[in-house]
Amino acid sequence: MALCRPFALPRQLLRPVVRSSLGYNTEQRNSFATAVPPVTQDATSSKGPTAMVFLNMGGPSTTGEVEDFLSRLFADGDLIPLGRLQTYLGPLIAKRRTPKIQKQYADIGGGSPIRKWSEYQCQEMCKLLDKLNPESAPHKPYVAFRYAAPLTEEMYTQLLDDGFGRGKGGRAVAFTQYPQYSCSTTGSSLNELWKWRNRLEGKNANGSQDSTGTIQWSVIDRWPTHPGLVEAFAKNIEDQLKTYPEDKRNSVVLLFSAHSLPMSVVNRGDPYPAEVAATVHAVMQRLNFSNPYRLCWQSQVGPSAWLGAQTSDTVQEYVKRGQTDIVLVPIAFTSDHIETLYELDLEVMEEANSPGVKRAESLNGSPIFIQALADIAQEHLRKGEKCSRQMTLRCQGCKSDRCLEQKKFFAGEEASSLVV
Repeated sequence: MALCRPFALPRQLLRPVVRSSLGYNTEQRNSFATAVPPVTQDATSSKGPTAMVFLNMGGPSTTGEVEDFLSRLFADGDLIPLGRLQTYLGPLIAKRRTPKIQKQYADIGGGSPIRKWSEYQCQEMCKLLDKLNPESAPHKPYVAFRYAAPLTEEMYTQLLDDGFGRGKGGRAVAFTQYPQYSCSTTGSSLNELWKWRNRLEGKNANGSQDSTGTIQWSVIDRWPTHPGLVEAFAKNIEDQLKTYPEDKRNSVVLLFSAHSLPMSVVNRGDPYPAEVAATVHAVMQRLNFSNPYRLCWQSQVGPSAWLGAQTSDTVQEYVKRGQTDIVLVPIAFTSDHIETLYELDLEVMEEANSPGVKRAESLNGSPIFIQALADIAQEHLRKGEKCSRQMTLRCQGCKSDRCLEQKKFFAGEEASSLVV
């Protein structure tokens, strides 16, 4: 998150060059997906319907939503640990940053496109899933954002209104849209989902715990090296490399950029840096290591130590050394948002002041990527697993009881004993 910078739709969206191949007109691109229609749940017949819930950070769709977005974001100790004063410091920081962040979102078109892309990706994936896995159909698309509408509690209430839970049972899959797991991202979203599950259907009227007739959850918690994800990234990189003269193509530096983490989180044992590196290595394998490459990190916030080297510093340094042909690759994001459209496009690339510094297209509406999502979901449904074995292992330095109980819940009775 470019929290030290305003959120807006980058010039990228305003340029005549069309970055998306979907062929949407402007009106279609700016509209949201239609609401999920109500379903009738009958747990005694087939395995369907199945709710497919995309989890992501989200972003303000308009500049008027920026302050609420920032307030929720800075209140989340899983993402930005501010210590005991988080409740007081969070709102103050959010209010102070709001005007600047509103300007950034104005610069990229007036709001984040992440909701549009998330709803589109989820809807298209569900269409494929209905054909790939008819026994769990129909698959119903939902989006739950951590800091912006539709919030987790809004999504959960919609699930209940649509016929899931409330004594009728039904299955829902929480599908993280952070391919690489971090306690700050996927972990925070699952903590929020677990909280609202408990509040909205965790207890009977008499206060006793009873899972009968509640929504049965499972989790797709990470997928950093899935072949479809790797292929989607590789294809976008290849497309951008083709814009360079053939005699220079193999000397273009590929700079993979991911959102950074505070070193306090990294040193606690968060798996994110290793999983991002695994994605990078898998993509380079697919490209036959055709180009020199590095992994760098963006969106550092505040004075404390963060994981580096920083993307902006890396680009500036290479350009100074005469390496002016660089392709930036957002390797931890599944669609365009403020970090790509503003931070990379309007800050890093423009500050480099070199026509050879470019960015690979984000995944957005890539058919390869959407097929990958469907393949991942189908495999998860076929296996019938509650979560990955990796999710049952907490970070070495984790002291959070909330994290412990959340993991036990999603792991289910059979695997909860593995959560340590």
